[in-house]
Amino acid sequence: MFVNQDQLLELRRQTARKQRLKAVQKELRAQCDALSTRVQMLEKIKLEEQNDVERLEGHSLAAFFYGVIGKMDERLDKERAEAYAARVKYDTAAHELAAAERDLAQCEVELAQLHDCEAQYDALLQAKAQAVKQSGGAEADEILRAEYRLAQIEGKKQEIQEAIAAGQSAHAAAEQVLSCLNSAQDWGTWDMLGGGLLTDLIKYEHLDSAQQQIGQLQSALRRFKTELADVTIQAEVQVGVDGFLRFADYFFDNLFTDWAVMDQIGRSKAQVHDASTQIEEVLARLNEMLHDLEREHANEQSELNALIVQIV
Repeated sequence: MFVNQDQLLELRRQTARKQRLKAVQKELRAQCDALSTRVQMLEKIKLEEQNDVERLEGHSLAAFFYGVIGKMDERLDKERAEAYAARVKYDTAAHELAAAERDLAQCEVELAQLHDCEAQYDALLQAKAQAVKQSGGAEADEILRAEYRLAQIEGKKQEIQEAIAAGQSAHAAAEQVLSCLNSAQDWGTWDMLGGGLLTDLIKYEHLDSAQQQIGQLQSALRRFKTELADVTIQAEVQVGVDGFLRFADYFFDNLFTDWAVMDQIGRSKAQVHDASTQIEEVLARLNEMLHDLEREHANEQSELNALIVQIV
């Protein structure tokens, strides 16, 4: 029986892809569950904060009390700020949930398309093994094993390369947050020196940008974590990603805490810098793994070429 080598390699690639997608599916389901819980919690908080604003804007006893003591504007500003913060947190979490659900749906569509690739691959592999056995010679059998090892290495290389690309995007997002915070800190210094309304407004524009970039950082970190879901990627790398993903949650929860205080901006910078450093450490480990795989691939390819020469 003639065995199409290109077809065999494609089925082998599909089988490896299916294994990876199963790990990604499991990770995305866990993310959707966690995000769904978070969205429900934040929606409740958002409604409570909005009710507080409406209560003060209406004719409640609380509104009457703050009006009597002359602190209505101060209290209302505080409640509006908290309501705004709650709304932004909810919107960000809802956006993340929608993105995770889209990724999961796409993953499951691709899995459905690959449902029988393993059976096809096994059948074709058995046919090739039988053909090799009939052709005789230890070299032919060894070529079959070498081709399999090469395909395994190539699959792992692709996993690592995709994870590196996601990590680089996350690192770029963290650096963008740092840039916004640096600008806010610079303008905040001018504000403290008597810069006036203009410098104050510019400072808050940069803080608004930092807020938006944090949302993008969350998305990038989630995708990085998803790319590391495959079981063939070492556990120590996965642990590092879990750590700085929790950082982003903490940072975003405290994003609206007294931005006017300069040391708060400084602490935020330190947190983002730590996260950026952790991403760099994970990327360094991934690049080491990729380098090892490339060296292993080159050695296997050399051995395969030598076997082919012997047969020819």
